Amino acid sequence: MRPSHAAETLLARAFLAGMRTLGWRRSLAAGAALGSAVHALGLRRSVARANLALAFPERSERERRALLAAHYRELGRVAAEYARLPELTRSPDEQVIRIDGIEHAHALRGRGAILLTGHLGNFELLGARLGRINPVDFVVKPLSNPGVEALLERLRRDAGVGCISTSGGVKQVFRALRAGRWVAMLADQDARRHGVFVPFFGRPASTPEGPARIALQTGVPLLFGATHRLADGRHQLFIDPPRWPEGPADDAAVAALTAWHTARLEARVREAPEHWFWLHRRWKSAPPAPLSATGEAVHAPV
Repeated sequence: MRPSHAAETLLARAFLAGMRTLGWRRSLAAGAALGSAVHALGLRRSVARANLALAFPERSERERRALLAAHYRELGRVAAEYARLPELTRSPDEQVIRIDGIEHAHALRGRGAILLTGHLGNFELLGARLGRINPVDFVVKPLSNPGVEALLERLRRDAGVGCISTSGGVKQVFRALRAGRWVAMLADQDARRHGVFVPFFGRPASTPEGPARIALQTGVPLLFGATHRLADGRHQLFIDPPRWPEGPADDAAVAALTAWHTARLEARVREAPEHWFWLHRRWKSAPPAPLSATGEAVHAPV
């Protein structure tokens, strides 16, 4: 392990250990303070400001700055909660987590499904909590630091979820779906030339097509979920009715299904915008000319 990775791993271990010494609510306060400190340092602040200006042009600069400050505090709270992900996952209902639409998850118990969400709130807690209903595997992109990656993998495993690495191809995803497991995916970051352009906050955004294409190829439903933090620190989970794929797995069907789940995410982000990950350049890829002319979803050029 590189010296820099070793140092980062030690720092991560110390942070997680420190958060575990605090009660859950005290750790939230500590995490919020950490988020404010990161905000003051300006980490990716210019990217987030640009994104917020694109998404909420109707809001004043002052309103967007306040939203961004709240976002950094929430990032800190979520980071603090990683230390006790297994504990929060197994907490009694209503103590830490409230769920709307849990019946939609129970209806799919025992059969393969794609659990779809975005970088909204504590999305890992959403997937882990639904893992109490049916086995769940997270599709994860390994971090460049193997030490920190091992820490996160252990927390996920202790919370009762499995992991499928993006480096292993899609065979593991198909295998998990055939075994009746739910495969949790995030599909709200710029996919460059490998995505399909669909509207997000009124602007075309290159979006991963994997969830839609796999659903169409296998016939499994998409189960969309999202989570918001309540004023008292607890989490409100929302589970939508499952969306069953229709038609062949052609580009048009993939684009339509991708546009559907992107619209669902946008609706949830608008309800609690401080909870979404604004530090990523979501509209980095420019759409091809036909999209600008027609407004319809198209695939990125290869």
